[in-house]
Amino acid sequence: MTPSITSYVQRLAVDGRDLYAKVSVCGVSLVSLLRGACGDLATVRARQAAYLVSPGSLMAREAVQLRTMAGPAGLGTVVLAGYARGVLFTEPVTGPTLTDLIEAEPGRTRELLGLVVRDVAEGLAREGVADAVDSAPIRERGITGTFARKFNGLSGGLYLRQTGYGEVLETVAARLRRTRRIPPTAAGTVVFGDLKPEHAAFPVDGGRPVYLDPGLMRGNTVVDTAKLVSRMVLGLVGCRPAAAGVVLGGIDSFVRASARRLPAQERAAWMRELVLLVLMDTLNILTTYLTVPTDLPLSAHAAAVRDRARHVTDLLDHATAPLVATEDAATWWRLYLTRVREAVAAP
Repeated sequence: MTPSITSYVQRLAVDGRDLYAKVSVCGVSLVSLLRGACGDLATVRARQAAYLVSPGSLMAREAVQLRTMAGPAGLGTVVLAGYARGVLFTEPVTGPTLTDLIEAEPGRTRELLGLVVRDVAEGLAREGVADAVDSAPIRERGITGTFARKFNGLSGGLYLRQTGYGEVLETVAARLRRTRRIPPTAAGTVVFGDLKPEHAAFPVDGGRPVYLDPGLMRGNTVVDTAKLVSRMVLGLVGCRPAAAGVVLGGIDSFVRASARRLPAQERAAWMRELVLLVLMDTLNILTTYLTVPTDLPLSAHAAAVRDRARHVTDLLDHATAPLVATEDAATWWRLYLTRVREAVAAP
């Protein structure tokens, strides 16, 4: 059994067939569970027994979403082998992830990011997708929902103080909360919701991308771009690859090209929302990594980000300061990139 911050996943053989089995525990992240969010062990066991057979459980909804992606959306996705009593069974995916491809060919960063975002957006806009998603949305993986759950009220301050960087991160959260946000247009479209670089794989036969771990819900497509940017940047800060500057240049070029495709009157709102969502997602995942119980191992990527938490914290502090000083979205983006370069270069 391999623990992660969200679920348990185990690779196993069923009748000679290699599969992954995935389960959610009470519908919350394992970090929250181990910190006592669902009560003591006896309470967790009782709640989990009911949760596993619930038609609204996370894995039940993910099964619906995988069928939707393979069906009306026409997207490449992991093969759903079955779903039973709260356990989702999928076939393994072969081939490099988006992160792997960009690491191998940093000069293709803009091209690869654009390919994935366009492919997902086109698939999720097809007829029949919205109705299927409305029957089983996964809002738990959304950036703004996660931010609201984690940092509102007294419990949010207590939680942030447990990270070891509480004073700075409380200021960051407060700036993000009070910044006036202007929702972009077309907020009712379907988005992937959890479009991390590792959730897009490229088959070794050169076929179209294959997607896993969806969080389909209603939103604006800027959400998917924001999560890709946030997680790509965290990888650069944590792992500091030799070609970090090339990759960051490709990210910048991709974002600017995406904005230029919009009607002129929508560009500023889109860029504003993008920067806010990137910063929210960075704070969401950094605080999770910093509060992981010691008996829950992290992935190599997560551990690298945690090891450089001071630099990520500085990045968040310096990049959120302009939010209260100006409303110019282009300035927000430019200053964010400057702070990212500083964080990557920091020893």
